[in-house]
Amino acid sequence: MHRVLRAAVAAAAGIAAAPTRRHRAPSWSAAAARWFSAEREAMSYDVVIVGAGPAGLAAAIWLKQLCRAADTDLSVCVLEKGAEVGAHVLSGNVFEPRALDELIPEWRQEDAPIRVPVSSDKFWMLTKNKAWTLPSPFDNKGNYVISLSQLVRWMSVKAEELGVEVYPGFAASEILYDENQIVTGVATNDVGIAKDGSKQETFQPGVELRGRITLLAEGCRGSLSEKIITNYKLRESGQGQHQTYALGIKEVWEIEEGKHEPGSVIHTVGWPLDMKTYGGSFLYHLDDRQLAIGLVVALNYRNPFLSPYDEFQKFKQHPAIRTLLEGGTVLQYGARTLNEGGFQSIPNPVFPGGAIIGCSAGFLNVPKIKGSHTAMKSGMLAAEATFKALVEGSSMDMYWENLKKSWIWDELYRARNYRPAFEYGFIPGMALSAVERYIFKGKSPFTLKHGKPDHEATEMANLHSPISYPKPDGQVSFDVPSSLYRSNTNHEHDQPPHLRLRDPAVPESINLPQYAGPESRYCPARVYEYVSDENGDPKLHINAQNCLHCKACDIKDPKQNIEWTVPEGGGGPGYTVM
Repeated sequence: MHRVLRAAVAAAAGIAAAPTRRHRAPSWSAAAARWFSAEREAMSYDVVIVGAGPAGLAAAIWLKQLCRAADTDLSVCVLEKGAEVGAHVLSGNVFEPRALDELIPEWRQEDAPIRVPVSSDKFWMLTKNKAWTLPSPFDNKGNYVISLSQLVRWMSVKAEELGVEVYPGFAASEILYDENQIVTGVATNDVGIAKDGSKQETFQPGVELRGRITLLAEGCRGSLSEKIITNYKLRESGQGQHQTYALGIKEVWEIEEGKHEPGSVIHTVGWPLDMKTYGGSFLYHLDDRQLAIGLVVALNYRNPFLSPYDEFQKFKQHPAIRTLLEGGTVLQYGARTLNEGGFQSIPNPVFPGGAIIGCSAGFLNVPKIKGSHTAMKSGMLAAEATFKALVEGSSMDMYWENLKKSWIWDELYRARNYRPAFEYGFIPGMALSAVERYIFKGKSPFTLKHGKPDHEATEMANLHSPISYPKPDGQVSFDVPSSLYRSNTNHEHDQPPHLRLRDPAVPESINLPQYAGPESRYCPARVYEYVSDENGDPKLHINAQNCLHCKACDIKDPKQNIEWTVPEGGGGPGYTVM
């Protein structure tokens, strides 16, 4: 993070500084000269946006376009905790361009990284050795197979061309309030602090970024967004139900030429997941012989012995899948959680001083398996409300009101019963989903409720048998260290832990004896492992440097004892094609 600060200071002083982003050199503000002193300095903007994903960048671009149309200007800053824009962005991704058509209508002539239209759409039911073709419930005509991390890099360039200041490598760790509990911006974390809390020679204080309006676009389970939702009881004043999540694990392969079908889209359900666990897989053929393959596992699974990572490795051994991968090479690995609560779980996204946008609020359409288009549209709606609030003095509540009038609301309402239908198991879920799609067409006279929160759904270990997973073969299935290497994840080792235990005794006193230590399995990066201490007793060890920022631990820990907080800016995965 503070390589960026040093570059900003050097630029302000007239000293040549090396670019810190690979996609383009930054255009530093003259105000950057104020960024560093012995005390925490502050910078002021009209709008501060946390997160350079599709929602945050769409909000920034739309806001600047509104300014141009009205012949006015608002200063806009976008903070991104990844080392560069797109480094932490992971998605399937079959992209629906509906929102982008509104945001940048000329994108097809602008060399956007959206080049592979969907050419076929298949849906398989897997058993251990067979792939049965079923009628596809998806309608991907007009959609594209893309890398979302590449798309947001392109969007970042478009935002900067409009005058948005985009700062990667900055981790927003604190919400700023005034005396009336109105949000006034965010602060980045201090860096150069050792594990023991002492200041190192490299210590630099964080920066306060003050905004008249603050928009939180942190993605699924955003740490600041969750605090805001709790502090202002936004879930209760919204649709009222808790959020439910899934964990998506993904690889990008380069496969043999004869097996590559650009635009081919395959979704599967069934094996290797058990009949009580909701989830499925995807295989998307991009260009350049690349294949995106992944498994999504709902985090309300019951068996504490289940390991999503190992289920994914097992899935790749299916005859229909292994044949496709053999002879290929893995280019990248990653993981991220998804919001699956849908319509029932939408919070009121407006808080005093700002709003929550994108997947931080939870606009994923589960049956479509798409959320990028709704995230972008939510950012645009929030930008309109922000513009009206700052230029005309209206209320940010306009965002909530317009959201409920938008196609997002209609789309999520029609999709509302698919995910909770699977609370009753795989077969009832498939049957209810078919009725919802083909008979009621999303207009059923009832709304199903979600079951227990994901962490409460985990059952005691004595109710289940351990799962024996096959050893990785090193050809299509791999061990965790090999996969982590392909994620490019990296953290400064000597820094305070960003994965915190609210009660250090819980892992050994509750999680291990009652749940067989599930944190050693639900994490797709093996951050958590039980090792023997000097007395031979098991002790939880946290390998925070492995963290992929997926947030599964923050969600699935049975006693909600793990708190995910941001590490130093620039740490974490380094995705380029995800």
